[in-house]
Amino acid sequence: MAVFRRSSSAGATDSTAQDAPGTNSSTAPAKERSASEAKKGRPTPKRSEAERNRYQSITGGRSSGSRAYSQSNAGRPLTPEEKANAKTRDRNERNRRMDAMKRGEEWALGARDKGAARQLARDYVDAHRRPSEYYMYALLLLFVSIISRNKLIGNYASYLVVALVVIIIVDGYLIRRALRRLIAQRLPGESSRGLTMYAVMRALQIRRMRLPAPRRKPGDEI
Repeated sequence: MAVFRRSSSAGATDSTAQDAPGTNSSTAPAKERSASEAKKGRPTPKRSEAERNRYQSITGGRSSGSRAYSQSNAGRPLTPEEKANAKTRDRNERNRRMDAMKRGEEWALGARDKGAARQLARDYVDAHRRPSEYYMYALLLLFVSIISRNKLIGNYASYLVVALVVIIIVDGYLIRRALRRLIAQRLPGESSRGLTMYAVMRALQIRRMRLPAPRRKPGDEI
């Protein structure tokens, strides 16, 4: 009987020793899960909830109209009618901003066009007929002469390129000198950094394609 008692106690001891590691291993994941949840401050969401939230964030981040709909209808995806309404509002907003930019309204202009000095430069360029204004037409003639493969026309094209470069340099110098004088008179203390290049690039564009649209006609006083 003593033998059986010893074996049973030994078995109990062995079983206790075997159960101890098992108990630790089974409780360890629970502790790890609770620690991760405590670190995030919230339980891990279900997969269906995560996919729904991700779908709503993509739909709501495409435009301002859809963002407004997603905020007012949080918790559900947008309906096709709501998406169509959001697109219509976005299109109307873009058209309104484009019209305001053409008129030169300050709130609709980009960073490159904002400022009183840039407005003065645009008015000065638009109020004068400059040789640089025909630069695009000269480029078109140059392109035609290149594809024609006529030797005589090709020789004249090389002279045309040199003439264009000289005209742009001289006209840019005149624009720079006039703008410095205007800035000193109209906007004393205003920085004219980058203003010459801005005005020259506008002068090179065809008048009807300039943005913002010209406010002055050739010959108008500034």
